[in-house]
Amino acid sequence: MKRRNFLLLAGTVGLSLAMVRALQALPDPSPSPSPVLVAAAASLQEALQAVATDFEAQHPTIDVTFTFGSSGALQQQIEQGAPVDLFISAGVAQMDALATKGLLVPDSRQTLIGNRLVLIAPAGSAPELKTFQDLSADAFKQIAVGEFRSVPAGQYAEQVLNYLGLLPTVQPKLVYANNVRAVLAAVEAGHAEAGLVYATDAALAPGVRLVATAAPEWHKPITYPIAQLQQATHPEAAQTFAHYLASEAAQAVFADFGFTVWE
Repeated sequence: MKRRNFLLLAGTVGLSLAMVRALQALPDPSPSPSPVLVAAAASLQEALQAVATDFEAQHPTIDVTFTFGSSGALQQQIEQGAPVDLFISAGVAQMDALATKGLLVPDSRQTLIGNRLVLIAPAGSAPELKTFQDLSADAFKQIAVGEFRSVPAGQYAEQVLNYLGLLPTVQPKLVYANNVRAVLAAVEAGHAEAGLVYATDAALAPGVRLVATAAPEWHKPITYPIAQLQQATHPEAAQTFAHYLASEAAQAVFADFGFTVWE
């Protein structure tokens, strides 16, 4: 009986040692992907998601997550300590504000792409609206724009209306939205008879028609700056994605969505 017990114990020990050796021979489990959190202007949503899909296919150890909204609102969230790795704004003012507060990684800021501002109306609407100047006509009661203070598209709209001398006349008609996609939705739903949005947004919405494009001299250049945040939790992965966004492959995707490549 004692010998049997000994043999059983010896067999158990031998099996255990074999299992340990087998486990040691197994490869280490794949590391969890490094997350990169990007706060970006709402007008970039479809293009950035397409670029990120290509990027992740080439960099399987990096997982890109986005938060989209108005650049002004995102700026405030970053100032309040939101755990953001990269910020892509639709205007320089928001990025300048973060730079002034020392929240950007030095030398990480660059201009990514550009855009154009256009006047839109609901698809199938009466053709009386043909130019920006037509907005002053009594027939048009509601004009959707982004908030002048916090939405870059709204700031560009204000510049255009000021340049053309239309702002005093049309200001009572203005309906303000908290981001450019909300402007687009208001026009597409017929809640506003006209709106000022980016050309890339208008191209995505079958429910609107393009009326006119603002001349470049009517407003400041529409550019999208990008920068890495000091509070980035995964700085190396963030830098890798930022470099990819400036690559020829990524710029080609942006161009497909109607953005202008910024030299």
